[in-house]
Amino acid sequence: MYKLYFKIALRYLLKNKLYSFINIAGLAIGIASFILIMLYVNYEMSYDKFEGSENVYRVFMDAKEGDTFEPSDAQTANLIGPTLKREFPEVKEQVRLYRFEKITFKRGEKVFESNKGALADATYFKIFNYPLLKGAKETALATPNTIVLTKDFSKKIFGNEDPIDKTISAFYNGEEVLLTVKGILKNIPDNTHMKTNFFISMETFANWWASDDQVAPNWGHCNFFTYLNVDKKANYSLLKNKVIASDFEDDPDERYNIEPLESIHLYSDKPYEAEANGSLSRIKFLTAIAFIILVLSWLNYVNLSTTKSLERAKEVGIRKVAGAQRIQLIFQSLSESIILNCIAIVLAVVLTIFMLSVYNSVTGSQLILQSSMITQFLPIIGILVLGIVLAGLYPAILLSGYSPSKALKGKVRTSASGLNIRKGLIILQFMATIILLIGTIVVTKQIDFLQKQPIGANLNETISFQGEFLSQLSDSLVKDKYKTLENELKAFPFVTAVARTQTYPGGGFDELNSFVGLTYPNGTEDSRKTFYGYATQPEYFDLLDIKFLGGSTFTNNAAGQSRSIIINESAMREMEIATPSEAIGKVATFFGINWTISGVVENYHHFGLKSSVLPMIIIHDTSSNNLLVKFNNKLSSNSGYTAAITDIENKWKQVFPQSTFNYTFLDKKFEAQYNEDKKFSSAFQIFTILAILIASMGLFGLTSYTCIQRKKEIGIRKVNGATIGQILKLLNQDFVKWVGIAFIIAVPISYYAMNKWLEGFAFKTTISWWIFALAGISALLIALLTVSWQSFRAAVANPVEALKDE
Repeated sequence: MYKLYFKIALRYLLKNKLYSFINIAGLAIGIASFILIMLYVNYEMSYDKFEGSENVYRVFMDAKEGDTFEPSDAQTANLIGPTLKREFPEVKEQVRLYRFEKITFKRGEKVFESNKGALADATYFKIFNYPLLKGAKETALATPNTIVLTKDFSKKIFGNEDPIDKTISAFYNGEEVLLTVKGILKNIPDNTHMKTNFFISMETFANWWASDDQVAPNWGHCNFFTYLNVDKKANYSLLKNKVIASDFEDDPDERYNIEPLESIHLYSDKPYEAEANGSLSRIKFLTAIAFIILVLSWLNYVNLSTTKSLERAKEVGIRKVAGAQRIQLIFQSLSESIILNCIAIVLAVVLTIFMLSVYNSVTGSQLILQSSMITQFLPIIGILVLGIVLAGLYPAILLSGYSPSKALKGKVRTSASGLNIRKGLIILQFMATIILLIGTIVVTKQIDFLQKQPIGANLNETISFQGEFLSQLSDSLVKDKYKTLENELKAFPFVTAVARTQTYPGGGFDELNSFVGLTYPNGTEDSRKTFYGYATQPEYFDLLDIKFLGGSTFTNNAAGQSRSIIINESAMREMEIATPSEAIGKVATFFGINWTISGVVENYHHFGLKSSVLPMIIIHDTSSNNLLVKFNNKLSSNSGYTAAITDIENKWKQVFPQSTFNYTFLDKKFEAQYNEDKKFSSAFQIFTILAILIASMGLFGLTSYTCIQRKKEIGIRKVNGATIGQILKLLNQDFVKWVGIAFIIAVPISYYAMNKWLEGFAFKTTISWWIFALAGISALLIALLTVSWQSFRAAVANPVEALKDE
């Protein structure tokens, strides 16, 4: 019997090719889009998950802002881990990681650079359950001057040679240390909040920076990521409250806190994070889009199936007269639905594989689809199966419920409730389309706003040059050589300005200093507010066209040093100074030193427009190793820049023969802050187009059957003198009305949703009225273009053919 069901269903689908094609294509695109988005969502949700990861927590710092505590630092003092382990029995183990901004390795004549690595306690492998391919976990990081490399990084340095017990030189901030390889680590997956190529033993710390008085565990050296392995029976909330309540430093304005390791990627966005984390709002929006597209494809199926069921009324009547039970008719209809959806799923998987490469190319993602991921997709498969059954059940129940007497007499008509349901489904499709269109316009407008808004500094034609010295040089010799290099670079005709600086707009938190415990010029002591800043040279401000609102750049003493500072408007307001002119000559105290304010600069966006402008304190220093070079605008081509960079590299190598050489375009680095938002925008656009395509296909099919059903009515109207324009108006006016209703419903929903998304930006575009008007008009045009072709064909058809056809 079931074999017969499927045989009849397959025959019916083959007979009605247009109906089958529209349904299969719509479902395939919808399911493929759903799978693709859920691939990304699953990847983002899988960060930092390994055996035992649910019992791992990261320690971070809160600081008092007004009357409340806010997360202030992802890094902690190097003493907090051992202290928490000692004080709280729930803490089974702790590990500290000191993240390197960049480190250079040398073996023989080969030089390798990496910014993915850290100093780590020997307890690392007791917490992070990543396998060692070679070496012993217990001893690999237990002694000074030892290193563990990942498999790929080891191959990059040593090739196919066995690296165990081999040595390499490591250079960091001009200091060299000889390291012995004690372990090879299986490549750590990319879905971790701290990507790593190597670990150097924490015991190396004291040997490497023997002159640093903060080497010993203390509360002052706050540059460590600290992780705890907690007893699985421990209560997280209780332990969290105990950590918060502890005051080991006796500081009422700071406290320690903990968060689950698995939540860091999507929920943590603190200063001094190891890397840029993901965004929960992006996950929510893309998940919503995935379900919208999937539901659109199912609505198409339901709409077309219920419309098509009118043509099958006589078939149902005959089956019922012949003795068919209603449950048998339901199973027959479900068989067609299952076959159609199974074909669609197979095509969807093929389409996903094809779309994956396109999606990765457009968004810069690295998603993959593997058979081993089947267990991860069990909930998604469950959703698809449930949706297929529900989408097929309504048409099946509707079809099986026709009265045999009415069906055989040809008196089956769409009921008022059935017609309303169909109208409601079409309105839902238009509503989803309009919401996605509005979302696409707003997201695109916001990204464009971020990129085009003035940032208060001119980064064009500016490049940062830096390198690691592979020989021991005294600080005084480095300063002298840099001065020589600066003077020689200024002699190049294509160079307009040169300055050394600690960081620049677009740099990360790890390149900034933080200042707390300031005494303001009016005598107020503020131990709570955190100020940020960096060291630079006087020429820096002119080079980047940073505008002074009052005063001027640093003033030097006879030794070429300066106790003057430059602050931005935000810092000026925090220091309770009314105007820039009033600030000049005032004294602020921090680090136990009195600093004179020599200038106030206009607020500029160091971190882009996603975050508010931080209060900045800029000090004078000549030891920074970022060398900024401003080119003149004559270098308009890539070949011109390439030649200029080559000239600078040659000059660099003359001055620093034993060093590496790197460069960064400042404008490119600044724009990189928006990369994830650009990817989100691209994904939004792709899936909006697919949603429109699905809705249009359904509308096309629905219009086709509507025209067939009204063929005689159209013929009669034409015989009685109706024009083509009147026929088109008759067939299209309902769709215009439905678009209007969908627009009214979609506007408040999309306005609320996009406002929630924009809350993640400190500086944001406006949601103007024209966005809604453009989306509504676009939806109307899409609908009219979709239905008008079929309507026009029906309007110009010979009425004689329609009236004589039975």
